[in-house]
Amino acid sequence: MTQETILKNAFAAALAVADPQKIVPEHLGKIFPNGLSGRCVVVGAGKASASMASALERHAKVHWPEAQLEGVVLTRYGHGSPTSHIKIIEAGHPVPDQAGMDGAKAIFALANQLQQGDVLIALVSGGGSSLLTLPQDGISIDDMRITTQALLRSGAPIEEMNIVRKHLSAILGGNLARVAIDRGARVEALLISDVTGDSPADIASGPCAADYSSYQDALDILAKYHLNTEQVPTSVLSHLQKGVAGQIPETLKETDLNSAHVVNHVIATAHNSLEAAATYIKSVGYQPIILGDTITGEARDVALVQAAIARELSGYQSWAKPPVALISGGECTVTLPPGIVGRGGRCSEFLLALLAATPDMSNIAGLAADTDGIDGSEKNAGAWFTPETRRTAHARDIRPSHFLAAHDCFGFFADLSALVETGPTLTNVNDFRIILID
Repeated sequence: MTQETILKNAFAAALAVADPQKIVPEHLGKIFPNGLSGRCVVVGAGKASASMASALERHAKVHWPEAQLEGVVLTRYGHGSPTSHIKIIEAGHPVPDQAGMDGAKAIFALANQLQQGDVLIALVSGGGSSLLTLPQDGISIDDMRITTQALLRSGAPIEEMNIVRKHLSAILGGNLARVAIDRGARVEALLISDVTGDSPADIASGPCAADYSSYQDALDILAKYHLNTEQVPTSVLSHLQKGVAGQIPETLKETDLNSAHVVNHVIATAHNSLEAAATYIKSVGYQPIILGDTITGEARDVALVQAAIARELSGYQSWAKPPVALISGGECTVTLPPGIVGRGGRCSEFLLALLAATPDMSNIAGLAADTDGIDGSEKNAGAWFTPETRRTAHARDIRPSHFLAAHDCFGFFADLSALVETGPTLTNVNDFRIILID
């Protein structure tokens, strides 16, 4: 079996364990062991949410024949799934657009129609923060778009981006659950995690979870990345300042959940996917070493650290003997210098930096890909390389360092026919990285 095949099979194993069509029915059976009848409103947002909705409908058709099912779910363009009772709306991600705002309004309107005894099922996955764009009064969709773009370019990690976004939203930061609580409805949220730590408050900015952050935290994050009125609209800064002054209600807190039936179920995580890949890797003769699912930082810096680990194992074999596979998850960042547009995403940049940092290591191969199927600005999930890829690049004088300087990781791997192309996977458990050491 070739190294390319092993790399791609490991990624496929990581995806399979997070497939909504499998895991959603399993958890619905546990949450509602006696079935469900009466009015059931289904809402959701995220790259996996449409697939979650179609899986829920299939389950309901068999197990909930008396349930009155309706709902609205938001997903990224190209990530839809067929449904009969739940409306699927596709919208912009990571930068929000009008379609997303209209969909968020529809979800908010449905929540406001809940009554005592109704059940609200929220289907939440990564990407929901930008899709559920329903700004607070005084903030426009353009204001949200500009703020999101500024945060993306700043290199802020997703956790910090979400703290800002939930304090600008009428629906994130537990505000969706607050509406249901006020109307006496039961809330069951199913979450596919793409964040480090798997906290419900962080997954898609926690529309049904108590929030630990504050308006002051959001202002501090903007200050940390020097985002002032030149990069962020005045309306956004003014809103956050009013929140700090106590003129606007805070996001949902734990005390707001007293006597309320609100439960968040995390049904898939990045670590589960890493473990599935490790099981496969072991079956083909490699010793798997999971470095963790919480690895963050600049993609090229993370690559240097993992290159050093690979070099130690390859040269000294002090604590593990090749063949070994280093497996990791977590969401890195790419900070673009002024004037550089770049092509690709954090996974491909990690892999290109790894290749550039190991010119003398002909015994390693690697793959890095986003589990949602889209890595950054292009339509590939990520990229891969083997020793043969390295030799081909050298023979054709395709230099990793030149492409890395231009942040054109997509161009490098495209020239070598070494892109991972899955299309939308309809799930999302963060990034996946694997390095084979032979």
